Amino acid sequence: MSLGCGHPGRGKPRRSRNLGCVSSYPTKAFRRTALAPGILAAIVLLAGLALLESSAFFWIKTTVAILAAIVGVYAWQSKQWWWLLPLAAIVVLWNPVLPITIHPEQLWLGLQYIAVIVFIVCGMLIRIPNPDARKR
Repeated sequence: MSLGCGHPGRGKPRRSRNLGCVSSYPTKAFRRTALAPGILAAIVLLAGLALLESSAFFWIKTTVAILAAIVGVYAWQSKQWWWLLPLAAIVVLWNPVLPITIHPEQLWLGLQYIAVIVFIVCGMLIRIPNPDARKR
């Protein structure tokens, strides 16, 4: 059952002069903007485990380096600069333009898993203040 402003079952919405229909519930104070690229990078890294020896790993490295740079931008915006060090290391190690060869495959495999953990933790902990958040 809708109550007039597209908020089903949430009670009677308030009206504001400038905002139109406003819900009585506040918006979240923070946005987790790094969560989606962090999870996507973790999925790409885990899928890339099967492609370590093939030429298709170039595309895994390219995608991971780009997503690490994107998450790094979100870390910078949220003023959580300590995340820039591991993200910069990921950008350098997974750089497809000037590739760094790591010969023991077990070391590269371990770095893949460490990068998965870094991306997931960054995605969960990097939060940017929401400019649309209302104060109660």
